[in-house]
Amino acid sequence: MKTLSAKGLKALKLAILAAPVIGIAGIASAQELKIGLSAELSSLDPHYHNLTPNNLMARHIYEPLVGQDEKQALKPALAESWKAIDDTTWEFKLRKNVTFHDGSPFTADDVLATMQRAPNVPKSPSSFNAYVRGKEFSKVDDHTIRIKTTEPAPLVPTDLSTFGIIPAKCKDTTTEDFNLGKCTAGGTGPYKQAEYVAGDRVVLTPNENYWGGKEPWSKVTFRMITSAPTRVAALLAGDLDVIENVPTSDVARLKGDAKLNVSSTVSNRVIYFHMDHFREVSPFIKGKDGSEIKNPLRNLKVRQALSMAINRPGIVERIMEKEAIPAGQLLPDGFFGTSKKLKPVAFDLNGAKKLLAEAGYPNGFKMKLHGPINRYLNDTKIIEAVAQMFSRLGIETEVETLPSANFFTRASQGGQGNVPEFSFILVGWGAGTGESSDSLKALLATFDPQKGMGATNRGRYSNPAFDAKLVEALRTVDDSKRDAALAEAMDIGMNDVGLIPTHFQLNTWASRKGVKVQARTDEYTLATGIRKD
Repeated sequence: MKTLSAKGLKALKLAILAAPVIGIAGIASAQELKIGLSAELSSLDPHYHNLTPNNLMARHIYEPLVGQDEKQALKPALAESWKAIDDTTWEFKLRKNVTFHDGSPFTADDVLATMQRAPNVPKSPSSFNAYVRGKEFSKVDDHTIRIKTTEPAPLVPTDLSTFGIIPAKCKDTTTEDFNLGKCTAGGTGPYKQAEYVAGDRVVLTPNENYWGGKEPWSKVTFRMITSAPTRVAALLAGDLDVIENVPTSDVARLKGDAKLNVSSTVSNRVIYFHMDHFREVSPFIKGKDGSEIKNPLRNLKVRQALSMAINRPGIVERIMEKEAIPAGQLLPDGFFGTSKKLKPVAFDLNGAKKLLAEAGYPNGFKMKLHGPINRYLNDTKIIEAVAQMFSRLGIETEVETLPSANFFTRASQGGQGNVPEFSFILVGWGAGTGESSDSLKALLATFDPQKGMGATNRGRYSNPAFDAKLVEALRTVDDSKRDAALAEAMDIGMNDVGLIPTHFQLNTWASRKGVKVQARTDEYTLATGIRKD
C-alpha cells in the first residue's frame, strides 16, 4: 500500500475542499432573475398587439431581422447585413447556423412566413401592418431575401426592427395557441416560453443553444404588478430583483438607498390625448343640458382651446414630480424627424376660453374622458387633473378609467361597426423605430389598413396635407431631406391639433445591489440588458 507524503496529503485535502466550492460557484452563477413589470401583457403572440409590454416580452423569445441598441440605433440581429440594391430593392443576408428552440434551422422561408402573418392577425387592436405593407418579399436562397417596394423606401431596415420572426411551421398558429405555448418550435431568441398566466406572470428559461451566447440567468420570472407601491414594496422586501416604472414619488428615496441601484433615461414615449375627429355626433359629448350636440372636437378652435387649457408644466412639476418633460410634439427634441419650430403649448386659460367662445361654445359642453388604469406613470392622476382643467375652461368633464386590456380593445374597436368607441382618451406611444415616421404613421396618418397607415389612430384624424407630406418623407432616400420632410409633417399634424401631447416620461428602473439594468429609451425591460453588477 502506497503512503502519501505530507505534501501529497496536503494537496489531496485542498482538492477535496475545492470541490464543493466549485459546485457552489456553479449554482450561484445560474440564478433566477425576478422582474416586476408595471403593465399587463395582452398576449404572447408576437404579432397580435403592438404594445410595449407585449413587444418587450416577445424580444426574449422571437428576434427581429434588425436589432436596436439601448438608444434604438440599428444593429444586426437575424440579418447579419443589409444593403440597398437600388432605390426600390433591398437585400438582407440572414445569419447562418441559427436554430429555433426545437433545433430546427432558421431560413428565409421563416422570414417569408412571418411577413405573411404579421400584418394579418385576427382582432389585432394595433397591428404591425404598417411595417410590412407595400413590401414584396422574395427568397434568393436559404440565407438571402430581397424586398421590393413600389416607391423608394429608405426605412425598410428600421421597419424590420419592430417585430420578431416566427418559424414557418407556426404561421397558422392562433393567438390563443401562442398564449398556451403551442408554437412548440419557439423562436430563435435567448429565452424560451415556459409559463404564461394572463395578468399574473411569464416565466422564461434560457435557450442553451442561442447563437448569441449564454445568458447568466437560469430562469427569468416576470410578474405583472400594476400597483406601483406594491412593486416598490416587493423590491424592498427582496421578492423582486428589478422593477420598472419606478413611481415618481419614490425615485429620490430609492436613489438614496445603498442597497439599490437606480437607472434612468429620457423616454421616447409621449403621453397624449386622442379625440374623436370622425363622427358628426360623438358618443360621450353632450350639451350642458344633456342634449345631443354636433361633435365640437371637429372644430380646430375647440381643439386649440383644450390644448391651451392643459397646464403641462404643472403636470410635470406636481404630478410627475419632475420625472417628465413637457411635450409639444411626438418625440423629444433631437430625435430624427422632429420639428425645431414646435414647443409645448403654453397654458393660457383666458386665451382658451376666448377660443372656445369663438368656436361657438361660450358656455362649454359636457364630456367624458377615458383612460387605462396603471398603464402609464400616474395615468389616473393625469386624466383627473386634466378633467379639472377642462372643467375650469367651462367643459363639465367626467372621468372613467378601465383595466388596460379592456380599455385598449374598446378604444380601438369597441364602437358599433368595430370603430373606436370613446370620444376623448389618454394614451401613450413609444416610437418603436426611434424616429418620428413610426409615430406619425401610427397616430396621425389617415386610417387605412390596406396601406398600413393609422393603425393606432384611435381618433381617426385625417388631413390630406399631412398624409401627402408624410408619404413624401417616406419616399425620400436622402437622410437630411427626409428629416426635414418628417419635421414638416409633424408641424402640420401638431398645428392642426390632430392629437394633444402633454409630456414625455423619464424611464426609471430600480434593482437590488448586485444587479444592474441597462436603461433604454424604448422602455423595454429586457433580461438581456440586466447583468450581475
